[in-house]
Amino acid sequence: MGDWQTDPTFAMCRALVDGADPAAFAGGPFDVRAVAAAIRPETSNRAALDDLPWGNFPHGEEARDAVRQLHTADGTARNPVAVLIGMCADDSRAAASLAVPFLIRIATDPHHPHRADALGGLAAPARARHFGTASRDELLLHRTDPQCHALDDYDDYGVEVTGYPAGWSVAAARGAITAGISMLLPLLNKSDPGTRIGASYALATAADPDLTVRSAFATRFAKEQDPMVLAALVLATAETTRTNPHRPATARVGKLWQDRTQPPEVRLAAAIGWLCLTDEPAPDALQATVSVLATEERARAMDALLADGRRMRRTRAPALRPPHAPPGRTRTVRRPLGPAGLNDEWPTLGHGTPRACRHSVHRSCLSEPSIALSHRGL
Repeated sequence: MGDWQTDPTFAMCRALVDGADPAAFAGGPFDVRAVAAAIRPETSNRAALDDLPWGNFPHGEEARDAVRQLHTADGTARNPVAVLIGMCADDSRAAASLAVPFLIRIATDPHHPHRADALGGLAAPARARHFGTASRDELLLHRTDPQCHALDDYDDYGVEVTGYPAGWSVAAARGAITAGISMLLPLLNKSDPGTRIGASYALATAADPDLTVRSAFATRFAKEQDPMVLAALVLATAETTRTNPHRPATARVGKLWQDRTQPPEVRLAAAIGWLCLTDEPAPDALQATVSVLATEERARAMDALLADGRRMRRTRAPALRPPHAPPGRTRTVRRPLGPAGLNDEWPTLGHGTPRACRHSVHRSCLSEPSIALSHRGL
């Protein structure tokens, strides 16, 4: 990418931040939704990699190089996956979304040495990041902080730190995962528990109007023996149900936290899922259940499921705290673009700090059990 001041993608982002109609750019060469929709996960390969306009999106060359390194299978794949996840964590998802079809192809290749790493990273751009604390109003919700009440045209996602429409990036990633449903579903039955967890985490972001994904979660749940995989399936069911409301599924999640025959991990996951799927006050019995079951050790284990769906968590993970835990501070997170080397090309757009980087960290779950996304790196 050349000088950002003359870059046409930056010009589009600048225009959008200044109030231009997004429809003027929708479907064009800088709309990652349109570009990603033309890629089929089953046909995405290294040869197709260089045919895509990576340079049309912020940090596209870095994303392309990361995917290319994954295809080399040279034993250092964790770092390129971390590059893609890092872009999303730093609120720059567009190019990472374009990588999703390639990650699906790698993740579902039983012979690829880096399939687990690819599976762990492919859903990162399909969700908005939460900086700080997420209440039941936000957790498992495919939107940014609803308390911002910002007026924008990006499905309430606002703009990324580069000024790129965040909703376009998230939609592109979800569209790619939806296109890859038939490839990802078999991973729910793999022998490795981590693969089953990763698959459920990824599939939870897919569009599921015919309930295919939710039915697959229910079928796997009936067979599953591993408590952590069971908990992951419950959270995935809650997430897809929050996107595609289904009263019977909500009722089943509500019954699980009350079922004493279920493993503690399942009951805790169901308590979280039920709170996120309803507006009802938390019953005393639910608060008591969380208070008893949410030991420190179990809460750390649950962090792994809630934060990222896989084992790569270093700075961001949700903390499941029992009732009456000491309240956290309310603060505003303001972050620059992030990793060294990215800041030089793309400046921060917007008036002051972009809305996508302004998140008021709040706690609103107690009177309910406190379910918080703790940002350990800040």
